[in-house]
Amino acid sequence: MFKNKKILITGGTGSFGSTILQKFLNTNVQEIRIFSRDEKKQDDLRKEYNNKKLKFYIGDVRDYRSVLNSVRGCDFVFHAAALKQVPSCEFHPMEAVKTNILGTENVLEAAIDCAVNRVIVLSTDKAVYPINAMGISKAMMEKIALQKSRLTSKTIINITRYGNVMATRGSVIPLFIEQILGKKPITITDPSMTRFMMSLNDAVDLVLYAFKHGKTGEIFVQKSPATDIKTLANVLKNLLNAPQHPVNIIGTRHGEKLFEVLLSREEKVRAKDLKKYYCISPDQRDLNYKKFIDMGEKKISDSIEYNSHNATYLNFKNLQNLLKKQNFIKNIIRGK
Repeated sequence: MFKNKKILITGGTGSFGSTILQKFLNTNVQEIRIFSRDEKKQDDLRKEYNNKKLKFYIGDVRDYRSVLNSVRGCDFVFHAAALKQVPSCEFHPMEAVKTNILGTENVLEAAIDCAVNRVIVLSTDKAVYPINAMGISKAMMEKIALQKSRLTSKTIINITRYGNVMATRGSVIPLFIEQILGKKPITITDPSMTRFMMSLNDAVDLVLYAFKHGKTGEIFVQKSPATDIKTLANVLKNLLNAPQHPVNIIGTRHGEKLFEVLLSREEKVRAKDLKKYYCISPDQRDLNYKKFIDMGEKKISDSIEYNSHNATYLNFKNLQNLLKKQNFIKNIIRGK
């Protein structure tokens, strides 16, 4: 489906963008457009790959004009540009609104105006039952994507939602590694805190699956395994030959959950089980308020959310085997 097509990746210099770029470079895609604010990283990618298929667009999703210029003539859009770090969004919530909410609307409006075939919007487990600004902005992003999907029949809009993607910028694994290598104590907020574990390749596979199979308005979720933070810290200490490395328990930070949720109770009721993934059908309710006020659904009352406490648990051995397969761990063990 990508043969001779033009693809746009917003936030294309980030962890996800760089990974999906590698997937496409040696295929029969006609053109790959990288859209981001970071001219230094764009220049690094240009020099690293020196590939005529790559086109670079400096811009910001907050600016509709710059988005429109990059979208025009595209067949497919991967929307990965976002503010993703919980603390920065907590301190600057309006910046999260501008990028994650208004920026997403700009991307979708431009895609619809330019008759793009399909858009995939990347979301996060923090959008489910959100308690922090980042999660709230991502939840609103999802609502906007669903609303836009109802307004157009030409552009198919899908959402992919996933948990902790290992070794992405600002995530806990690079922090723990940096603390171990820097001879500083590992800082753990709560040892029993659980998080989903997903590789960058898994995230790309989920997006490609949604591209191939998604009907407009559907949300795709991978059935990711999970582990607790104590086990994660112990595995990393073992992999880096520092089993006695000190650990400080600092307490739960502001805006931090004990566990993350990938499917709410309400979504679990209407989610289709696709073995490796869940697919959430769009809520097609109209403005008939009777459905909200006078009518209920017993299935929701009996439903159980899908969270990192009840997902498949990765023990020490399983988590260590999973991390050993990741290139960033291999490179660190080799001393690169």
